[in-house]
Amino acid sequence: MARLPRFCPAGIPQHIIQRGNNRSVCFADEQDYAAYLHWLQEYAEKFGVAIHAWVLMTNHVHLLATPETDDGISLIMQSLGRRYVQYFNRTYQRSGTLWEGRYKSSLVQTENYLLACYRYIELNPVRAGMVGSPAEYIWSSYRANALGAKSVLCRPHDEYLALNRNSEKRREAYRALFDVHVDGKLTSEITQTVEKGLALGSERFKDQIEGLHGRRVKPAAMGRPKIKVVSDPTKKDVSEHSYEQIP
Repeated sequence: MARLPRFCPAGIPQHIIQRGNNRSVCFADEQDYAAYLHWLQEYAEKFGVAIHAWVLMTNHVHLLATPETDDGISLIMQSLGRRYVQYFNRTYQRSGTLWEGRYKSSLVQTENYLLACYRYIELNPVRAGMVGSPAEYIWSSYRANALGAKSVLCRPHDEYLALNRNSEKRREAYRALFDVHVDGKLTSEITQTVEKGLALGSERFKDQIEGLHGRRVKPAAMGRPKIKVVSDPTKKDVSEHSYEQIP
């Protein structure tokens, strides 16, 4: 069965994850991280995609981005993936695939969820036990968003800018988000939605997305569908009756 085309509506933030094949290493040297970020910036500009947050781990990548066009995310991930694989294979004298199939992504509701996704991404090295603080990990957007480090790649989302008009107070407010206890339920929800390609947000947000775009972004109902028989008194054979699924 043919796979559905990517669902990437313009203007809606997306959480993206791409892993190395069989969880294998896709960044072996500092040069690799730098090369990936360089091409990420190049293609983000070319295809009109705003990158708000990122983290490059040893065997996977997280991005938080908003496309200007419906195909922006697909174009950037395809171009970046091919370019980086060519570089990696040439550098390490290898051949074959590097990535684990297609990237995974989820739509993210701006209100109440976007900044949580920022934090989820930038805390990845802390959850992995690699560092004690996100500021210690240089291959993420934390230093740009929280400490004001200059970055040509980082384009703040309006929700981030709304933290405060003053840039220093804004960064202070952003850092304060990381002092709050991480909600395990929300962390699990973020993980599951991106893994399953669903939407992260309120039920109203999900209903709006499904209504506008005609694509399912909520988990499918569990169990077998309930069926009722619509009897037709003119038909004696039960096989001739019609059936309807009960919502």
